[in-house]
Formats: sequence, C-alpha cells, structure tokens
Amino acid sequence: MSFINYASREINCKIVYYGPGLCGKTTNLQFIYQKTAAEAKGKMISLATETERTLFFDFLPLSLGEIRGFKTRFHLYTVPGQVFYDASRKLILKGVDGVVFVADSQDERIDANIESLENLRINLKEQGYDLDKLPYIVQYNKRDLPGVMSVKELHSELNPTNVPEFEACATTGEGVFETLKAIAKLILIDLKKGK
Repeated sequence: MSFINYASREINCKIVYYGPGLCGKTTNLQFIYQKTAAEAKGKMISLATETERTLFFDFLPLSLGEIRGFKTRFHLYTVPGQVFYDASRKLILKGVDGVVFVADSQDERIDANIESLENLRINLKEQGYDLDKLPYIVQYNKRDLPGVMSVKELHSELNPTNVPEFEACATTGEGVFETLKAIAKLILIDLKKGK
C-alpha cells in the first residue's frame, strides 16, 4: 500500500491502469502526462519489447493535496495487456493503492475485457488483495468508435459491484481526468480512514 517518505513529507500512492491489450491504458497516461504542468510531474518511463508495440510501463508522479501535513504523490502505471506478460502484471500490482480497469467498449472486445478483469482479480488475490476492498474504478474507453456496446450492457458484464464508472475517449481526453480524479479521491478517502 502507500509509502510514506518522512524526509520529504510525502505519501506516495500507486495507481495501476489494468485492462486488455489495445484498450487505451497507455493512451490514458500519455494524455494525462501531456496535459499536466511540468512542475507537477516527473519523467514518463516507457519500456517496450520488440514483440508488442502496446507493451508499455508508464510511470508518472502527480502531486495532489495534503493529508495531515503530508503531500500526496500519485504514481501511475499501466500493465501490459497481453496474457503472455502475466508475470509483469503481477509485479506491477505489488503495493497498489487503487486500480482503474480500462475496458474497450467495442462489442467484439467483450470477451477480452472479461478475461482481463478475471485475471486482475486472480492476480490481486495471489498477493493478498481483494478488488472489492480496494479503491477501484471502471472506465469504458473508445466510446467514439462505431459498434460499441451500450454502457448498460458493459455495466452488466464488467461492473457487478457498482463501482464508479466513466465513459471515455482517451485519444481526445474525454473522461480521462474525470477517471483519474475519481480514483485519486477514493484513495485519499481510504488513506484518511487509516487503512
């Protein structure tokens, strides 16, 4: 969970963007990074393999508010979408404070969304986390494309626990900051409870 740096008086929180391949996790972080003031962010680090252009691990600290005199710094990560990289997904989830599940709204991607969501639950459970007890948000991305499922259908398949959900188009930024603000708020509420 969150790491407290007493020397710099910072609480460091980790947000992981999880979802199937090509759903828009990296695009979310790139948009946030581009629109965040230079003094409020660190370097974005991307690691790619030669086999998949979508495999990126993005790191982005954002400052937001104070809790008991400590600044809150958010570190944003994406996981690789491909099942092949499951070990990397598990590693990135270590110490997670909040999760954004990015779903691809296209009808033909529903099975990939369901598989990825189940994989998230399994990977968290293996590390002693319960998705239903973590700050958690669902983002329905790619709402601008033809052939997308209705939000009601997506909700039925991907959000049975009724966590906050947002429609988005990460390429234009629609819903991106709303999603980030919502997960950050849930994490801050969790921190204030003293968990």
